[in-house]
Amino acid sequence: MTRIPVTLLTGTLGAGKTTLLNRILSEAHGRRYAVIVNEFGEIGIDCDLVVGVDEEVFALNNGCLCCSVRGDLIRIIGGLMKRAGSFDRILVETTGLADPAPVAQTFLVDDEVRERTALDSIVTVVDARNIEARLADSDEAEEQVAFADTILVNKTDLADEAGLATVEARLRAINPVARLIRTKRCDADLGTVLDGAFDLDRLLGLDPDLLDGHGHHHHHHDEGVGSVSFRIDRPLDGRRFVDWIGMLLAIRGADILRSKGILAFAGEDRPFVFQGVHMLQEGDFAPAWRPGQPRESRLVLIGRNLDAGVLRAGFEGCAAA
Repeated sequence: MTRIPVTLLTGTLGAGKTTLLNRILSEAHGRRYAVIVNEFGEIGIDCDLVVGVDEEVFALNNGCLCCSVRGDLIRIIGGLMKRAGSFDRILVETTGLADPAPVAQTFLVDDEVRERTALDSIVTVVDARNIEARLADSDEAEEQVAFADTILVNKTDLADEAGLATVEARLRAINPVARLIRTKRCDADLGTVLDGAFDLDRLLGLDPDLLDGHGHHHHHHDEGVGSVSFRIDRPLDGRRFVDWIGMLLAIRGADILRSKGILAFAGEDRPFVFQGVHMLQEGDFAPAWRPGQPRESRLVLIGRNLDAGVLRAGFEGCAAA
């Protein structure tokens, strides 16, 4: 029986995982992928940012693959295996808060999953500008770097050469054997990224209990980190939203790890896609609403000590008159 290769995409919030996923799906490679996207928030955003409309895309929302929705992952893979032959590889994009060890363990110790799939590579995307801060305040960031076969040092245009050298030295101290590839918007050679660099012996050196099938991994996120999700079915005033989110991130950006939204602006026939990491933000209009996609605005904020009531009021205050 042919085992389907699996690529696990990890990385901190906003590092560029969805950008890398879209590059893989957009490449003229002639392969078909099944895609599993995990989001921490209650309302999904990332699935609507995945460009490969011909691919199978499955969303796992409101939980983390390494803990609360891991059983859903196993069920989805079981369903995919019944249609084996219709795709060449499975791509799993984890939430930026995921510890990769229990996710990898799913593919190594679950009998049915292991029989039909082969973990082929663990690719970690890091934000060159923010990774040192994330390593200082997040155990997950260090785990993501440690377990990687390949590390994309992304957003190199936001750091100078001295800064990049410092970042790479820090990454090498954690993981001396992974390939380090500098990228802007994850512009790596995909043949290198997807070439099957997985090394189980190295992972067992990091975690001797990885193949223990008794669920020894009990992952606990920073209790101060949470998400708030909002949805509005009325058009937004574009200028009002830009002013509000700009002020919010200027004041609270240190606490807001990740912000992302798909927004319907009054007078516009295209959705506006917004993304932010701390105080940095970017946004642009997508080509068009997808057929059947509701013309509503969705916003997800992930961070520490978020006041859902205050944030909801601010977002709803952006509605057009």
